Amino acid sequence: MLHGVDVSSYNTSYSVEGLDFVFVKATEGRSYINPHQKSQAAKARKAGCVVGFYHFLWPGSISAQARYFVEKCASVPGDILACDWERTGEGTSASNAQKDQFLVEVKKLRPKHRVMLYCNRDFWLHHDTTSYTADGLWIADYVSAGHPRIKAKWRIHQYTDQPLDKDVANFSSRTALKKWAHPA
Repeated sequence: MLHGVDVSSYNTSYSVEGLDFVFVKATEGRSYINPHQKSQAAKARKAGCVVGFYHFLWPGSISAQARYFVEKCASVPGDILACDWERTGEGTSASNAQKDQFLVEVKKLRPKHRVMLYCNRDFWLHHDTTSYTADGLWIADYVSAGHPRIKAKWRIHQYTDQPLDKDVANFSSRTALKKWAHPA
């Protein structure tokens, strides 16, 4: 298992020691941009980590959100792009169809990037109806690292949020992850 973290604007001083990958929150909805995403990604790249960016999806304006994400995110070829699908602070969430549409739109806009779905176990088991994850599933389930309680194939498992969001990736090596992240 490979080790990584996912960070947002609150995690400006995270350590990259022992990490193989880092996901950085880039955008949310159609108005928020993480002001630290470039420096957070640069820190991960300097340490040789695979870098990913994620967008926190809100209901509505899905095509506009997809464009906003790919235009405002500090990604370079080989970075992974992800859709964070969960409840907003207002208690709402994008629908299953909107989640799928967002993933499809991002794949169209950035065909040379891997695109993933991030969601928690509850969303995967009780809200998802299509199992569409684009190129892979990043599942949050706070149990032993690498043992999420789902039957679906997963690529990344977020297993804790203490002291920050920690993840493992189901790849044999960092080289294997890098190779996967660069689709032909």
